[in-house]
Amino acid sequence: MRILVVGGAGYIGSSLVPILLARGYEVGVVDLLWFDNHLPKEVKVVKKDVLDLNESDVSGYNQVIFLAGLSNDPMAEFSPSLNFISNAAAPAYLGYICKNAKVRRFIFAGTCSVYGYTKDRLFDETDPAISSYPYGISKLQGEQSLLQLRDNNFSVISLRKGTVSGYSPRMRLDLVVNTMFKTAMVDGKIIVNNPSIWRPILSLQDAVSAYVRSVESSLDISGVFNIASDNFTVGEIADIISKELKNISGENIKLIINNNKDYRNYKVSTLKAKDVLGFHSNKGITDIVNDLYHNMKNFKDYDNDNYYNINVFKKMKLK
Repeated sequence: MRILVVGGAGYIGSSLVPILLARGYEVGVVDLLWFDNHLPKEVKVVKKDVLDLNESDVSGYNQVIFLAGLSNDPMAEFSPSLNFISNAAAPAYLGYICKNAKVRRFIFAGTCSVYGYTKDRLFDETDPAISSYPYGISKLQGEQSLLQLRDNNFSVISLRKGTVSGYSPRMRLDLVVNTMFKTAMVDGKIIVNNPSIWRPILSLQDAVSAYVRSVESSLDISGVFNIASDNFTVGEIADIISKELKNISGENIKLIINNNKDYRNYKVSTLKAKDVLGFHSNKGITDIVNDLYHNMKNFKDYDNDNYYNINVFKKMKLK
């Protein structure tokens, strides 16, 4: 099987592509390489914008995985126009040309951010998506456009992922667990802006597993799937990180608890992904912390702008 990973040189792709290769797939990558190239040397990488692709670029591939676009709220708020182009228009266009080129499946990197604010219960895929922020709105628009294209010959799967964290060859330190880990190691403390809000957390290894399960599922399957390792309050995340670092290193990490307002609060059910895709989470926050700790030598320059997406975007003056 031939798989094209668009945005495949990024945080998730740099871990996913080697796994796909190891499973015997032929993998191509399209990426603008804003964060350099950390992929195996044998991977063919085409440096091209999604909106400059045409049917000939995707023809011959069985499946396309879309990992491109802007990846969090700070970037979306820094450049709302680019956010809507990258997260809504680009996947819709790519899905359209993929269907015309007879690609059989399109897998979209969705997000649980589309739920915006939920209260006191798990949200599943049938619940309303009510985000009022540019990032969540744009990702929902991209998802809905793609789902309109699905038919018996074109499967569309959207993985609404929780906040991904863990070590990747294309490292990021602007994700909640990774950020808390970094401040713990640098400053000996973790700052919690609001301990009561909920977040679904997804280990990078579980994220990769979800994409593999999607690739290898029956082509009769389409739809939206919540993907998370588990749901945690932000205060609980900090407690687990602090305790695990104490176990690993013997260091005492100070917790600084604030009570700032945050209108993004959601927890999700992953039962549909388990029942339909066979996705089972295997990693928790302690596993993420250990993964980060044992790979520290690979990202010891904590001030490197390449570890913070918003810094790269500001330097490139993308607006």
